Amino acid sequence: MTILIKNAEIYNPEYLGVKDLLVINDKIEKIEDDIDKDKVKSILNCEIVDAKDKYVVPGFIDSHQHFLGGGGEGGFKTRTPEIQLSDIVKGGVTTAIGCLGTDSVTRNLRSLLAKTRALEEEGITTHMYTGSYRIPVNTINEGIREDIILVDKILGVGEIAIEDHRSSQPTFEEFKKVVAEASNGGMLAGKAGVVNIHMGGGKNGLGLLYKIIEEGILSPKKMLPTHVNRSQELLEQGRDYAKIGGIIDLTTSSSKKVQDKNQCASDLKYLLEENVPYKNITLSSDAQGSLPKFDDNGVMTGMKIGKVTSLFETVRSAVLDYDINLEIALSIITKNVAQILQLDSKGVIKEDKDADLVLIDRDDLKMDTVIARGNILFENKKPIIKGTFE
Repeated sequence: MTILIKNAEIYNPEYLGVKDLLVINDKIEKIEDDIDKDKVKSILNCEIVDAKDKYVVPGFIDSHQHFLGGGGEGGFKTRTPEIQLSDIVKGGVTTAIGCLGTDSVTRNLRSLLAKTRALEEEGITTHMYTGSYRIPVNTINEGIREDIILVDKILGVGEIAIEDHRSSQPTFEEFKKVVAEASNGGMLAGKAGVVNIHMGGGKNGLGLLYKIIEEGILSPKKMLPTHVNRSQELLEQGRDYAKIGGIIDLTTSSSKKVQDKNQCASDLKYLLEENVPYKNITLSSDAQGSLPKFDDNGVMTGMKIGKVTSLFETVRSAVLDYDINLEIALSIITKNVAQILQLDSKGVIKEDKDADLVLIDRDDLKMDTVIARGNILFENKKPIIKGTFE
């Protein structure tokens, strides 16, 4: 497909000004001040998109989705359903990373790999983590290193649970070996080799991660703790951790409304005001994951399901409600994630990079169009391409 986007006010996520942008197949071919649409149309069968009054930004990257669903904490009936293509696209996400969670028995890595490939066949870019909440880590091949090296879709390990009653309560040495194996597998395969870490509400917080950093052997860039906005105490730990070079991820689906404003956006504002480098912050949706509530005895009292749409809702609130710079807010769900996961063709708008683009109304920042790998999947604020069985 060939698309010429005219009058595009481009955020790269850095501001580039008003440009024309030519997409050929799945790549950005040209970014120029004025591309002659008549000349292009005479050579190519080209769709013209007028982006007047719109921002054009990189497609969003969501580092934490439960493609197969999650949950089960309240029995079999509480297993959440699989994600569908339109669920992802209507959130502006063009690259998604899938994981297993609490349940690695009735859901398994081979099924996750199949779903990862299915979503990519349907139109977006997908990757996955090996493992689940548990240590020892369940894998497809002999171990973590083998999975990362031999399975093209696997970028790292996750989500490994710590400080949570649903985790396998790993020791420091067990946890460190997982980070080391992921790091070494990534090095040998030319991949990120990161460990996506589910942070529970335990009193030790980020203690295991701090201990790894203190040893000075393994890089903090190989650990991506998520749900860091679970509590104010954990958020404050995350603030200090990110200041010494760690990466922290805030979960957008679990965000509550505070005075009709987005709590996750408020937490992001807090971190920035505390001088946390924005390059050390990411957001993810936890889409299709279960969001259970437990009483003091560990009995589940309620459950919600994570939504992809929460990702951009948080960014939009960050800009409109909390006056966070648009470049910074966009970087946290595009460029930052691409760099951490070593997705070199993602997260930016540049010539020869992947044609993953989102068009946003300038006046109210509502999402209008989503282009993934050079194909329009969402237009005029609704999905135009759906999954195979939707």
